[in-house]
Amino acid sequence: MHVRDAVEADAEAIAALADAPADVVRNLVHDRSVRVAERQQGNRDPNVDTESDDTDLLGFVSFDAHDQTVHVTQFGGTEAACERLLAEPVRFAASENMDVEVLVETEATDKKAAVEAAGFQTAGTGPMFRGSRTIRYRQRP
Repeated sequence: MHVRDAVEADAEAIAALADAPADVVRNLVHDRSVRVAERQQGNRDPNVDTESDDTDLLGFVSFDAHDQTVHVTQFGGTEAACERLLAEPVRFAASENMDVEVLVETEATDKKAAVEAAGFQTAGTGPMFRGSRTIRYRQRP
């Protein structure tokens, strides 16, 4: 699994993982810090342009920082990819001496498992989101 910064060309694949319109995801890539995890297929030739490599997007995470907290705004993908990607905002928060917060819908069991495996602790209930209750998770790196 390889983690890298997202680029606009990733918008369609991220949109599919996030169940969101590609235009919204393009804005997300421009407005937030967004990382993607990918699985590369086949042999990678270092003399070939990166765009020609075949890759599968396994997951994504977007985050921003304000009020001394790094907020994970969206994430999705395989449980393993989500767990790995959640390390990105945690690493940023550690370097800035900030906390990290994630909201997860109560029904999203795979996301809750990834968040807990990444070391987050339950910090109470969160706000309603798209008509669903959320759980607030926090971590102090």
